[in-house]
Amino acid sequence: MAHSQHLLKIPTQGKSFHNITRQVQAVVAESGMSMGLCTLFLRHTSASLVIQENADPDVLRDLETFLARIVPEGPHYRHSTEGPDDMPAHIRTALTHTSEYIPIRQGRLATGIWQGIYVWEHRQQGSNREVIVHLSGE
Repeated sequence: MAHSQHLLKIPTQGKSFHNITRQVQAVVAESGMSMGLCTLFLRHTSASLVIQENADPDVLRDLETFLARIVPEGPHYRHSTEGPDDMPAHIRTALTHTSEYIPIRQGRLATGIWQGIYVWEHRQQGSNREVIVHLSGE
């Protein structure tokens, strides 16, 4: 079984979704693996990885609206060193994921037709995020 790793650098523009599906698929294609597993790991505590609808942008907007409602920003958190959006960003990350696992089948990610892979930025300001892509397979 072969293994490979690649680091994706994703610049974000504050609270938004950044579709990284093509970048991850390119790493899979370059690896030459026809079957295996793609593990994604986001190296941050105030952003998330999600696999979600990639056709109707209202789905992503509704997700953001919902999470903002259940985890509001404001001065009611103890941790506020990095600003009023930092602790809510940590909570949002705890409620979502920092890793995802996707099978590799016939040399491609085995995602569904309407699935996209996103880095979900939870902070008001953008940041440079890093995603480790680890491939295992043959």
